[in-house]
Amino acid sequence: MSVFATLRRFVRRHFGFSRAETNGFAFLLVLLLLLLAAPVLLRPALPHYDPSADRRQLDQLAAALTAARPATPERRSYPARRNSYVRVARIPLTPFDPNTVDETGWQARGLPRFLAKRLVKYREIIGGFRAKEQLRKAYGLEDSTYQRLAPYLLLPEQLPAREKPTFASRYPDRTTAADDAATPARFPRKPRNLQPFDLNRADTTQLMQIRGIGRKLSMRVVEYRERLGGFITEDQTAEIYSLRDAPDLVDSLRKYTFVATGYQPAPLNVNEGSFEEICQHPYLGKRLARVLIAYRQQHGRFRQPADLRQIRVLDEETYQKLLPYLRF
Repeated sequence: MSVFATLRRFVRRHFGFSRAETNGFAFLLVLLLLLLAAPVLLRPALPHYDPSADRRQLDQLAAALTAARPATPERRSYPARRNSYVRVARIPLTPFDPNTVDETGWQARGLPRFLAKRLVKYREIIGGFRAKEQLRKAYGLEDSTYQRLAPYLLLPEQLPAREKPTFASRYPDRTTAADDAATPARFPRKPRNLQPFDLNRADTTQLMQIRGIGRKLSMRVVEYRERLGGFITEDQTAEIYSLRDAPDLVDSLRKYTFVATGYQPAPLNVNEGSFEEICQHPYLGKRLARVLIAYRQQHGRFRQPADLRQIRVLDEETYQKLLPYLRF
């Protein structure tokens, strides 16, 4: 019994194939083996490679490139660079003036070249050494080197003390205290013991007697008083724009001014006043004046202060401030 027949019997018994199925399986198996062996059987025979021809061609190309390369110029020979530093001979230390010593002189006294050059430049910047402490502050000068040179420096230890300039030397165009007695002062001195005065009758000259109150500020106080119709109390000066952030000036006004007892301010005519007149009052302004006139036109004349409470945009604080100035 051949091997092929034995294999067919084994496949039929193991897989349960029929005779036709077994023949088909054998045919597919042979076909698969032929497909696997086809690349090896069908590969063409490659010729034998001889590299000698290519090597000869590369050698010819290399010889042609070498022949075409320009000749390398001869390397120039430069003379050896000489060191520009010249060694300076040391000299024994003797008393000397550092303002007359040049760079070589400093090197002769044991200083390196860079430090000698720096000291000469430093001397030119400050206009010459006037004391030893100036030389000691030079950048790069070690303390040991300074201690070695200090006994031979022909300079004082420290700079002379500066004289405090007098008023006449600093301001030659102004008069001194002695001249003030002979010539009238440009600005009159304000009195130290100032008697209180009526705030509603004071003019700018009288207000300027208070320390800290100048011409412009006094004019603003008078202007605010006229717009207001008169001060009811001294505390109203704090409402002035220039005095809101100056409580010390407000205290001075309270100290040296007063409001006369029973003083009646100028009335505010809310029933017949025009928009231009009403809006000038500091407690109303343009917005409230416009609302007040519109309410008066719609509802008629105001008969009592309580009628103003009908205006919703008029708050309680402004209403209380307006009460002393309202007349009906």
